[in-house]
Amino acid sequence: MASKKQGLSSIGRKAIMALTGFFLMFFLLQHLSINMISIVDGDLFNEVSHFMGTNPLVQFVLQPVLIFSVIFHFAWGMYLEYQNNQAREVKYAMYKGSANASWMSRNMIVSGLAVLAFLALHFYDFWIPEINVKYVQGDMSGMLPGADEFRYYEELVHKFAGQPIRVALYVISFVMLSLHLLHGFQSAFQSVGYNSTKYTPLIKKLGNIFAIAVPAGFVLVALVHFFNH
Repeated sequence: MASKKQGLSSIGRKAIMALTGFFLMFFLLQHLSINMISIVDGDLFNEVSHFMGTNPLVQFVLQPVLIFSVIFHFAWGMYLEYQNNQAREVKYAMYKGSANASWMSRNMIVSGLAVLAFLALHFYDFWIPEINVKYVQGDMSGMLPGADEFRYYEELVHKFAGQPIRVALYVISFVMLSLHLLHGFQSAFQSVGYNSTKYTPLIKKLGNIFAIAVPAGFVLVALVHFFNH
């Protein structure tokens, strides 16, 4: 009876991890779609960014939920890894990880911490200055100082143009994100109980496409602004 409860508890913990992962993957798609606009239409990017940056639902509901989800997802992942290490009967000295699992699945904490470090940089580059302008300085206009145009596109370009070290850090971070997603996408479906011999191969292919295409899109944005300005 105890083992059954323990098993149900383990499934529940993994399901929670998967659900936060689904939410964060949806956010990645939404964030990428807005960033991609910046490489084709700077004015439209300004309009969309201003809407997202001043919409109360986005700012006071979705944004706090997102921040909580990011922190919770990585903290919960480290907790699950600790639980797995404690429960494993065969210690690492005798555990042939490469024979039983991929590099991605054995190093989700490593790739996750790299992504978390990138998020800290991203917050430093964009989120903290945005919060400072809007809520500390009290400027909700979104305009460039002394100009009659929105500041979002210029701020984005400024972060990448002539900044090879920052661009390199972004590229490395998105490579690590790709490695994290290569295992996490399919694992999330399995954790919520979806494991079909018919559809699992398709989910794996879609996961591989997502894990490569989405980080590659972010890399493209950084490189375009780096080389074009």
